[in-house]
Amino acid sequence: MTLFAFLLLFAGAIFAYTLNLRAAQSIRNGGGNLHSLTSFHGMYAFLLVLIPAFVFLLVWLSFQGTVINALVQRSLPADVTAGLESGPLQLIMAEIASIAGGRMFGTPDEWKLAAADRLVNLRVTSQWLMVAFLLAIIAGCIYVARKRVSATFRARQGAESIVHALMVFCSVVAVFVTIGIVASLVFETFRFFQMVPWYEFVFGTVWEPQIPIREDQIAAEGAFGLIPVFLGTLVITVIAMIIAIPVGLGSAIFLNEFASPRFRSIVKPVLEVLAGVPTVVYGFFAVLTIAPALRVFGETWGLPIAPNTALAAGIVMGFMLVPFISSFADDALSAVPRSLRDGALALGATRGETMMNVLFPAAIPGIVGGVLLAVSRAIGETMIVVMAAGLIAKMTINPLDSVTTVTVQIVTLLIGDTSFDSPKTLSAFALGMVLFLVTLVINIFAIRIVRKYREIYD
Repeated sequence: MTLFAFLLLFAGAIFAYTLNLRAAQSIRNGGGNLHSLTSFHGMYAFLLVLIPAFVFLLVWLSFQGTVINALVQRSLPADVTAGLESGPLQLIMAEIASIAGGRMFGTPDEWKLAAADRLVNLRVTSQWLMVAFLLAIIAGCIYVARKRVSATFRARQGAESIVHALMVFCSVVAVFVTIGIVASLVFETFRFFQMVPWYEFVFGTVWEPQIPIREDQIAAEGAFGLIPVFLGTLVITVIAMIIAIPVGLGSAIFLNEFASPRFRSIVKPVLEVLAGVPTVVYGFFAVLTIAPALRVFGETWGLPIAPNTALAAGIVMGFMLVPFISSFADDALSAVPRSLRDGALALGATRGETMMNVLFPAAIPGIVGGVLLAVSRAIGETMIVVMAAGLIAKMTINPLDSVTTVTVQIVTLLIGDTSFDSPKTLSAFALGMVLFLVTLVINIFAIRIVRKYREIYD
């Protein structure tokens, strides 16, 4: 039914466009002078129908599940829900939803079957009400748009006003989403620091987040030291950058200045295809090829290399990042004005001197953008690290040892049923705040470099 509603929405918008377009054309064919082109009359009707109906669908679909669950929950027997906390109540609602979907295990209670029937009926009623209201909104918008078609109607200004309002709304939403993300991180991090002192988190050298959940459970007391996790992230990122930056910049310089057009037309698309390879494929390559090769090399030279090693993850991640740096650097070098290249060559500089002394410094803003993207990708990578580097946080900078990263620990902490009232779960938000601050510092540093060189070469 949801797909049908969206198809109905787009069909109504197209119908409104066609109706207003023909109405405007009939006025023009009848000798009238339209203020705007006929296409603007159609576009005004299209937008006037599409945007309100689309917003209605989003709002309805966002809240219908919550409202239906609240109605079903309110209809449950009072003796069943009395004194239940949110966790057990959610389990009951999940079981009722499973029964409503036809997934029953054993013989459910009669009140659960009745609640499941009520859930199904409410869902069906909600879908039909959604379609009915949608049709009413579409019909009303089509009527309003059609009534406004006239020779003096400023359809272009009307369509542009709708588009302008839509862009402003998207900008405001982006700003508030960013504020919401930061606020949620700050709030949950503050809750974590109420349970764990901040100095233990920042300066701690042991990361062992396993804590007892129940009083009768045997578990460690929990240690939330950031340093070993951050060191693992730093080690893998440095290894990846040592490989990715020279190879990426070297390939970009060669393809941009020294490669033949035929060679460039073959190699550049191949590099861009590598950028789209899923990270799990790189993870398999690290586990099945790079890690065994490193272990054989270590046995030959008597070096102790762990089965899961930071070096394997860093090497594969570096090759994964080469296409990003190469593509950005090549585009930045191609954007340098031709006059700089011709002027350097006219003064007697070689192609190598022209590249290193003129073109490369002028392209620094774009190159820094590519390197920044690669660093952010390396810091945020999870799958390769999980498969090749391991899950254990160790206080080491040895690339031959197994390490873990911040993102891997965040995923590990939030897997399964989680309760956001324990330091184990809340520590994921503290790690997220660390990633946010590190990325912010990198962005500020990159912006300063870009501004410095942009002022020189503008």
